[in-house]
Amino acid sequence: MAFLDSAIWSEKIFLNGWRAGSAEPTDIVEPATGKVLDRAGLASADDIREAAQKAAAAQKAWAATKPAERAAVMRRAGQLFEEHATELIDWIQRETGAIPAKAGLEINVAANECYDASALPHHSMGDVLTSDEDHWSFARRLPVGVVGVISPFNFPLILSIRSVVPALALGNAVVLKPDPRTPVSGGVMIARALEEAGLPEGVFQMVPGGADAGAALTEAPEIEVVSFTGSTAAGRKVGEAAGRNLKRVHLELGGNNATVVLPGADVAMAASAGAFGSFLHQGQVCMTTGRHLVHESIAEEYVAALQQKAEQLPLGDPTDENIAIGPVIDAGQRDNIDRIVRESKDAGAKVVAGGTYDNLFYSPTVITDLTEESPAWSQEIFGPVAPVRTFSTIEEAAEIINTSEYGLTVGLLGNVGEAMKLADLVRSGKVHINEQTVSDESNAPFGGFGNSGNGSRVGGYTTNIEAFTEVQWLTMRPEIAPYPF
Repeated sequence: MAFLDSAIWSEKIFLNGWRAGSAEPTDIVEPATGKVLDRAGLASADDIREAAQKAAAAQKAWAATKPAERAAVMRRAGQLFEEHATELIDWIQRETGAIPAKAGLEINVAANECYDASALPHHSMGDVLTSDEDHWSFARRLPVGVVGVISPFNFPLILSIRSVVPALALGNAVVLKPDPRTPVSGGVMIARALEEAGLPEGVFQMVPGGADAGAALTEAPEIEVVSFTGSTAAGRKVGEAAGRNLKRVHLELGGNNATVVLPGADVAMAASAGAFGSFLHQGQVCMTTGRHLVHESIAEEYVAALQQKAEQLPLGDPTDENIAIGPVIDAGQRDNIDRIVRESKDAGAKVVAGGTYDNLFYSPTVITDLTEESPAWSQEIFGPVAPVRTFSTIEEAAEIINTSEYGLTVGLLGNVGEAMKLADLVRSGKVHINEQTVSDESNAPFGGFGNSGNGSRVGGYTTNIEAFTEVQWLTMRPEIAPYPF
């Protein structure tokens, strides 16, 4: 039987096992062909509330499980992703429009997230504190209880599992609501891996759903922490609901990230990096290079090289051989990309490559002659578009970067000394010298500033422990303390 045999999960949610959701099931549509791949179960708000209650009921026993047992479940889940990689990669390609390399990356990172999480149960969970009192004083880390995770469509497996498995490894229960457009890659795969790895029933619930389901998750009293990845607009609503209900919230939101090409940089290498940053997965990545800031001395050469890259990248069904650019996720996404390009062109920008589409296939686009107010420069496009502007000094480059409302990631290409100076001037959650903007590793803290989120909330032992545990102060005396009353 296949790991993702549809007889197991088709038209079902994972709520104390596989069962029908209360909402009407939805078609899972392959963006490249329009073919219906299967049907996914959807959760109602009532299902979400039940999932939170069931998770809370199971959490205490899971937290009391020996660290070695929790670690073994995480390791086995990682092995399952590797063992079934071929089947899972095919699903990610078809469901998300990913080329093989991107789909393979998701599986590799998912396995590594599980392996990294398997070390968390044995990690130090507190400190011995000094005290002026005649007692021992400790600060210990305890699981928060139930963690709610809301994940998006673009890298659905990575952006779900990077919160799910650290939270579980630390003794929490988890309720995951993946995007209903990518419920298999973002949810079913994780549920199957954890189920087969031996996670006890109830500790993990997987409940795809719409906005009503997401709202119910942020409101459920059993959920103590909400981990959200998605748009800034949706993140504001999640943050507002979490604040109103006194929940901790981890927000990883949008970005309009800059790759800076410094004077004297190798133009061919820089253009290759810039093309990858803008066009990987059709630009549907929060870390996508949304702004190319090129020194005026090499700007003309750089635009020509980037234009050539854009025009030569093969566009088509990502399951075909040698395809670099697949489809965007749906017509709404495509239309928003095209709106931004057209409005920028109408305002005076020049489209030097692309700017056209066929069905959901949007051609890699290079656009120049932009101003600070051009939509293609000021807005997050979330499509395969490379907007280019020039700068003359690193101080000017820093000012242009920092005027954005976002602060997720920056790539600096060229002389390392100049890049280091610029790195100290920019406000960003991540800075990559001689790399483009798209980069992620399971052991690295991930997050952004400004409208890109509320800082690093996942990635690495320290960050994950802070994200998914609470601190308790504990003191101990050999005898009852004397008091004056």
